Amino acid sequence: MAQNDLYELYGNDLIRDHNRNPRNSAKLSSPDLVADAVNPFCGDETHFQINLDGQGRVSEVGYEGVGCAICRSAGSMLSEIIKGHTLEEVEEISDLFQDLMFGAEPSEEQAALLGDLTSMTGVRAFPIRIKCALLAWSAIENRISEHHRRQP
Repeated sequence: MAQNDLYELYGNDLIRDHNRNPRNSAKLSSPDLVADAVNPFCGDETHFQINLDGQGRVSEVGYEGVGCAICRSAGSMLSEIIKGHTLEEVEEISDLFQDLMFGAEPSEEQAALLGDLTSMTGVRAFPIRIKCALLAWSAIENRISEHHRRQP
């Protein structure tokens, strides 16, 4: 890995901004869903609170992340991107982001759906950091799966 790759990753304005100024950092008083994940190997933590509207769309998100810049930035970006989407759509966006992290190039339509997350492509040059970028999505996917299992 070249030093330039590392600088490009951590020098990315969007990653740096989301790390320093995480979005949706206010806690929700009565969330419909709570999603947490911890990476025991590095100590990254991600915590989400989600409210759904009457149509099952994400209406509010509370996010807190502790750990590296990649983990915190990805979580912050996720907290913005999922608003207005159904849980099924959130799962589709998660699949797209996972594909992106493992080398897929998104179509223009997919890139528009991923929004700021496309700035994370530099993470692919550091395979050990892919888990950092995916931790937030893992938390959300696990909670959505649990939510679906509990539905009548």
